[in-house]
Formats: sequence, structure tokens, C-alpha cells
Amino acid sequence: MPFWLFVRCREEIGYDGCRLDFVRGFWGGYVKDYLDASEPYFAVGEYWDSLSYTYGEMDHNQDAHRQRIVDWINATNGTAGAFDVTTKGILHSALERREYWRLSDQKGKPPGVVGWWPSCAVTFIENHDTGSTQGHWRFPGGKEMQGYAYILTHPGTPAVFYDHIVSHHRSEIGALISLRNRNKIHCRSIVEIVKAERDVYAATIDDRVAMKIGPGYYEPPSGPQIWSLALEGYDYKVWEASS
Repeated sequence: MPFWLFVRCREEIGYDGCRLDFVRGFWGGYVKDYLDASEPYFAVGEYWDSLSYTYGEMDHNQDAHRQRIVDWINATNGTAGAFDVTTKGILHSALERREYWRLSDQKGKPPGVVGWWPSCAVTFIENHDTGSTQGHWRFPGGKEMQGYAYILTHPGTPAVFYDHIVSHHRSEIGALISLRNRNKIHCRSIVEIVKAERDVYAATIDDRVAMKIGPGYYEPPSGPQIWSLALEGYDYKVWEASS
């Protein structure tokens, strides 16, 4: 979109954000110039390339992949965020292959961009390219709500796919969004991963929310917080702390 057209759309129509397509194709410094001049409220770039594999098996360490996304964000001087393609790819393998241990990196942190620069990570499980009518990299079928239970309880800025919000997932997604807002989870919230094993991943967020995905067992321990089960679905649970 030409700069003048974006400014006109913002001022006359009310657009206040932009999605930048295929940002691997141009330097992030140009994006910075564009965004400094147009001053959108929110901007996100799509830096999509392949994750790291060895003999067809996804590597546990995806630092090189997320570093390329972070390098692009750095080139924009942080004026734009980026879709967390790393997290999407890792969720695919974790859920498809029952390898939930993948959701913790070597330092016990989230393994995607959200583990390094959460305020600039736009988490998602599906978009118009990966799903919908194109289906280039479709999220594992029947496991969408596990994906949403992850991104809607974790830091970063989660993006909900329109096709999902108008599907039978609508009420469950809405309940997770309400829980996120109610507990003031935000892009810089603190995650403590408490379990990352073959069949279960569990974490607490800001000491206010506990969650688990996967068929394995997890219940938050009793202690300073009293935990109440807030949401439950196929292979996921979310609890809220009460004083």
C-alpha cells in the first residue's frame, strides 16, 4: 500500500494498524521509515520461513529460527511486531506427535519469539494462508482449542483466526478471552513452566492463572493461592487463583 493511501485510510476510514506481508522480502529499516511517518497504532510483519529439521525430525532447539524473526524486529527498531511463526510450528509438533516437552526451551522458557521478546510477538495458530481455503500449513485438526488455551493464557499479543471465531469454537475462545482480560494477562506477563513432558504441558502465568494442555495429568498444587477450575475442554484445563 502506498504511504499516502495508508494515511488516508487511517484519517478518513479509521484504520489504525497494518499487517506487513512477506517481510523477508525487504529490509526492516524501510518498515521503520514507513511506520515512523504513518504512526499506526499497531503493526505486525509476517516473517515466515522454515523451522529447523534434522532428517525430517523437528529440532528441539529453534533459536536460529526465532533469531531471524527477532533480527527483523530489531531492524524496524521495534516499531513493528512479528507473527510468532516459531511458536506455531512448535505447537504443531507438540500436539501432533504428543511431544509437549517441546514447549519448553533449554532454559525452561517458552521456545518461540514469545520467550525472547514477548511484547513484539504476535502469537497465532492459523491464518488465511495456513488454514481456510488455502491450507498451506493447517493446524492439527481437533486440537485447535489446545492451541488457543496456550496462546490466550500466555504473554505476547494473541491473534484469533476469523474462521475459528465463527465456528463451533466460538464460545470456548470467547471464554478464554474473557479469562485473559479478567486476570489482566498482557504481552509481558510472566510465565513459569511447571511441567513439559511427553503428554502434558503446564504453566502458571502471573501467579493468577494456571493451565495445562495435553492428555497427561496436572493439577496446580495448593499453597498461597487457592485454585479454582475456570475452563475445561478437550485436553485442556485453566484455573484461576483466588485469595
